Amino acid sequence: MSRFKVGLADQLLNARHSPTVLVRANYLTAVASRIDSFWVPDHLNALMPRTIATPQHLGAAKLIPKIDASLEPWTMLGHLAARNRIGRLRLGVGVTDAGRRNPAVTAQAAATLHLMTRGRAILGIGVGEREGNEPYGVDWDKPVARFEEAIATIRALWDSGGELISRHSPYFPLHGAVFDLPPYRGKWPEIWIAAHGPRMLRATGRYADAWFPAFPQRPHEYEQRLGAVRTSASDAGRDPMSITPAIWLFVFTGRTRDDVDEALNSDVAKSFAFNVSAKDWARHGVQHPLGADFSGAQDLIPQTMDEQTALAYTAKVPASLLKECLLTGTPDEVIEQAAEWRDHGVRYIVVCNLSTLQPSLRKGVAASIPFARILRGLTRL
Repeated sequence: MSRFKVGLADQLLNARHSPTVLVRANYLTAVASRIDSFWVPDHLNALMPRTIATPQHLGAAKLIPKIDASLEPWTMLGHLAARNRIGRLRLGVGVTDAGRRNPAVTAQAAATLHLMTRGRAILGIGVGEREGNEPYGVDWDKPVARFEEAIATIRALWDSGGELISRHSPYFPLHGAVFDLPPYRGKWPEIWIAAHGPRMLRATGRYADAWFPAFPQRPHEYEQRLGAVRTSASDAGRDPMSITPAIWLFVFTGRTRDDVDEALNSDVAKSFAFNVSAKDWARHGVQHPLGADFSGAQDLIPQTMDEQTALAYTAKVPASLLKECLLTGTPDEVIEQAAEWRDHGVRYIVVCNLSTLQPSLRKGVAASIPFARILRGLTRL
């Protein structure tokens, strides 16, 4: 890629007075910032404890009274595609679960959006998280194996040319199945894979158009894993440089560094650290409250955590941990941190604004102004 590209991710939460007001505001911010893409997550509930997402701890609770009220991503992207004729942003899901949704349905949703947007859809996909699968009856025993079969099934359906297709699979067998939607001008949506472990990195090299991790890691670790993706692509007979090195990063900004540090010291901001692995906690001299072997976001089930427990856990979070796994600070500081990721191989950065994750609604909303400055600055990296 010759140009560093930028995307904006929305959190896709239902607001008090309108399900679309916040996502539309963020979409228009993306258009005004002249970035490349707009993304929405695929969650049934939040990756933070609902018991502290209350007005006592979270100022934004006055606008978003229920943190687990997550909107459905493909429906929302279809709405945006139909209602917003300005801008030519690419639209992506970052990322959908390979196991919770049957891959034939995912293939259909992505292909439909691709036709509606005249070739601007991106299918972000990964194994998902335990909290969006196990409580809803989806088998979580072998998520990576299910993911590999889901990707192979999507590719098989898209490549079938409308012919009946049968395919053996322990998870998603096809028996005389048909997929007759056409690609847009001969091209299917790009597949961006959220991979972190060795087996998922190998699958990324075999199948993906982009590598799109979201779990916390450090820039030099990203560079090492990018090498593993490219090695896998080469082993599969693909051009390793054809895979876009992308990343999803969370931003915490404000008018001043003092405002940012004050917000990061709040219980609700510290709860983000529950998503970080025990290995990363240990590097900061603290054991993860959920255990020395806890994997982080992939195995977190926050909706069962009571307020007292959540607050006891946040009290253990070191400030250095949040500053390592988030882009934090004033716009200039955040852009400087993003440049380090660029220097370690990232060529497409998708950012999500977490600055409302603090007790002050006023300061959280005011952070939208420095965040807009960050978007414009990232386009110049």
